[in-house]
Amino acid sequence: MHRIVNEDIPIQRIEMTKAEAHKKLEEQKAKFKIELLNEVTDETVSFYEEGDFTDWCRGPHLPRTGMLKAFKLLSVAGAYWRGDERNPMLQRIYGTAFFTQKELDEYLIQVEEAKKRDHRKIGKELDLFSFHDEAPGLVFWHPKGWTLYDGVETYLKKKLHASGYVQVKTPIILNEGLWRQSGHWDNYKDNMYFTQIDEQPFAVKPMNCPGSLLIFKHNLYSYRDLPLRMSELGLVHRHELKGVLSGLFRVRAFVQDDSHIFCTLDQLKDEVMKLIDLTYEIYSDFGFTEYEVELSTRPPKSIGTDEMWANAERTLQEALESREIEYDVNPGEGAFYGPKIDFHIKDALKRRWQCGTIQVDFSMPERFDLTYVGPDGAKHRPAMIHRAILGSIERFIGVLTEHYGGAFPTWLAPEQVRIIPISSIKFGEYAESINERLLKADIRSSVDDRSEKLNYKIREAQVQKVPYMLVVGAKEAEVNAVAVRRRDNRDLGPMDTEIFIEKLLQEIRDRKNELTVEP
Repeated sequence: MHRIVNEDIPIQRIEMTKAEAHKKLEEQKAKFKIELLNEVTDETVSFYEEGDFTDWCRGPHLPRTGMLKAFKLLSVAGAYWRGDERNPMLQRIYGTAFFTQKELDEYLIQVEEAKKRDHRKIGKELDLFSFHDEAPGLVFWHPKGWTLYDGVETYLKKKLHASGYVQVKTPIILNEGLWRQSGHWDNYKDNMYFTQIDEQPFAVKPMNCPGSLLIFKHNLYSYRDLPLRMSELGLVHRHELKGVLSGLFRVRAFVQDDSHIFCTLDQLKDEVMKLIDLTYEIYSDFGFTEYEVELSTRPPKSIGTDEMWANAERTLQEALESREIEYDVNPGEGAFYGPKIDFHIKDALKRRWQCGTIQVDFSMPERFDLTYVGPDGAKHRPAMIHRAILGSIERFIGVLTEHYGGAFPTWLAPEQVRIIPISSIKFGEYAESINERLLKADIRSSVDDRSEKLNYKIREAQVQKVPYMLVVGAKEAEVNAVAVRRRDNRDLGPMDTEIFIEKLLQEIRDRKNELTVEP
């Protein structure tokens, strides 16, 4: 690459017909590119020529190789063609380029920090979860990891209850006819798992929405019952190719924090605005304060009429503008049943993660013949909003883990306090009595009563990223106190036990995203 840059070779774009391109790729014996070319619908495609090297590429490219300044090849890895382990193994070379060496150096530092924060690495170190060949792409949650998971789920349920949601639960397996009716069969069947029950075809649900539609259809609703905000933390299964599985970020079974809101057309814009506000509140509680927003419009493969899509896209646009939110338009990237607002959160390393989505759907209420009784006594068609804020809870926990580097805020930490007696023989009983009081106050705590040196036990608690350590000995036992240390190595000194409990509970209630207990 250095040689090519120094030669400052011009890069030329060449346009060919699809037939000419096919002949060119045959000459190059590029069988994989021929396979891709056969799927292209455009009649004209582009090649780029750089000296004696010519390659099929959409572009754009630099005018000359000499314009490339700061670059680095990062790694080499094997990759199955199209992510399928049944296909040949190819070699993938990863590289990056920046305008200046300073930008490149900053990026490389960020890459190293990202490696330290890799949720798979931290998950193993903190004993949160594991993966096994006996169930590829499926998560095994360990006690600490499940405590973290439960904390996220419990928070969500309380938040949704306060926002007027009702909780529902729908079956994991539903018959094939339902998926044909919903449109998933035509648009999503390659990602679904199938089985037979009583010699009838059934599918494991990849999404929760058809089940919520059946619940709504079961009852007769009046306009006075709307909006109906129906929430389901629903387990879904999607067939992902083995080559794309990636820790918690890409799994084959996960829980979506799904909600389906049924409302009148007059209520639709207001409901979308409320969802935007709720999304920002939840992200803030988890410590995410920077976002980017996209409006994704109708994809090439979709269901519903032009009028439905125009109304839905206009509603989302008006809601964003009413909240004075800057957004980018992402053409053709909506769901097959409706347009959507996508929320991208930024983590501590300024990486973007697409998590939340708000989708307006006029099509499925039509397909399932959903109705409500209006003020005129006649039946009317409701609008439907699909929404998720965290997206996949599994993936969101992966993002959380990397955002905090495993040092979760106290309200989320699997272990909030570790009690360390100076001598287990002499002060073990007092340590246990402190632990009992903490557990009764609903604080997640434990006692390290091993016969190890004090500094070793403190250091291990810090490595395990426990927010607070309580060291107890003769002085503390005498006055019902604890010596408080934080995982950031700050020694807060002695504190009355009840005062510590009170301060810690306040930190947990406030969902502080940094340690706040002070003497």
